[in-house]
Amino acid sequence: MSALVQRLRRLHANGHAAQIDTLHSDHRDVPDDLRPAAVLAAITERERPGFLLIHRPSNMRSHPGQVAFPGGKIDPGEDAVEAALREANEELGIDPAQVTVIGPSDVYRTGTGYAVTPVIAVVPPDLELRPNPTEVAKWFEAPVEYVFDSANHQRQSAFWAGAERHYLEIMWNEHRIWGVTAAIIANLAKRIAW
Repeated sequence: MSALVQRLRRLHANGHAAQIDTLHSDHRDVPDDLRPAAVLAAITERERPGFLLIHRPSNMRSHPGQVAFPGGKIDPGEDAVEAALREANEELGIDPAQVTVIGPSDVYRTGTGYAVTPVIAVVPPDLELRPNPTEVAKWFEAPVEYVFDSANHQRQSAFWAGAERHYLEIMWNEHRIWGVTAAIIANLAKRIAW
């Protein structure tokens, strides 16, 4: 077992042992009937570990062009870990046998009707990725130390659906990480004392 895997398992266990009341939540009204979903928060095993993130194609019906973790709906009979691994394989060609799962984190409930479970995992460096062009426009790696740093979490607002809405934004190079993905990263940062 690598030093990164050992470190993350320890930090995951310690960080999830207590209740945290300051986790980010969706600013919108969250429906009662949420559809379960999962994302793979895959960290590359490098000297400077990074999260694998994707840009959704601009022609997608839902969240076009946005940055996201690979993920999607949990199918019947699956748990969050199985769904996250399946989706990462479908979207980026990540072989589940190449993934070391650390564990799930806090469910993020969205105003669009999803209960999203982030699954923290470690993947080998320079893993050969095969993005599915119908689901991934491009992918990139953002350093964990950078995106976990709250100094890089900018609170933004926009007028949408008749009201002013607030959201988090993290800029990494030319990549704008915002909304649900930025909030999940901020919540993970509160659980994983990097």
